Amino acid sequence: MKSKNILIVSAFILVILGGFYFLNSNSSANQNQGTSESNVIKVGMSGSYKPYTYLDDKGELTGFDVDVWKEIGNRIGYEVEFVTSDFSGLFGMLDSNQIDTIANQITVTEAREEKYLFTRPYVYYGAQLISKSDRDDIVDLESLKGKSVAVGLGTNYEEMIREFDKDSEIEIIIYDSGSGSYQDVAIGRVDAAMNDRLALQSVIKESGLPLKLAGAPLNELHNAFPFLNTDENKELIEKIDQAIDSMYEDNTIKDISEKYFDIDISERF
Repeated sequence: MKSKNILIVSAFILVILGGFYFLNSNSSANQNQGTSESNVIKVGMSGSYKPYTYLDDKGELTGFDVDVWKEIGNRIGYEVEFVTSDFSGLFGMLDSNQIDTIANQITVTEAREEKYLFTRPYVYYGAQLISKSDRDDIVDLESLKGKSVAVGLGTNYEEMIREFDKDSEIEIIIYDSGSGSYQDVAIGRVDAAMNDRLALQSVIKESGLPLKLAGAPLNELHNAFPFLNTDENKELIEKIDQAIDSMYEDNTIKDISEKYFDIDISERF
């Protein structure tokens, strides 16, 4: 009888333990499922490209691209995680899945479209030259022949100049830091620098350096957010495009633009 009771108690304990294991396993599975399906987008940016992405006086990440992505995240129901790195390394991080996209005023080019999926454009601008304020001899790419021009590492401006300068008459100097190139232009070490018009307007306004916009914008460019070419990202981009469209419809993107630039950079020329 005693042995029979022991068997009954043992079986009862096993039933309890089995039920606990089942519940615990389901709980773990649910937790894992929630983690894998969590709506988080990792957005890469330099954090040093004012007024698009930079640290404010409190050391907090802010800027036009930051505000745009916060709004996109709210509209599509995703949490946005900002990841900062040197601009030259951002595409490598995208290619290795360390980030999901880049928000650092990425110009859409044919070469990039062959490799990445892009959202609809959200910024329209022109490539622009900047020179020392007392120079009138630099107004376009033709006037750069026999002179030097600074471009940022990893930007598309070097490619733009080389496509024009078939005989290599323009000396291209590549800088890791935009601020260093502008200082060199101001002291005459470099003849000009190239960036987008809006960023250069901010440089002139805030740096106090003797600089000016040299000539008119060289072309019309537009910026968008690149993603790796996957079916999952195609569906995500549809949501992001809808969010951007709605930001145009209710003037949210215009308001964010005017907050940082005093003009609407989302409007085509």
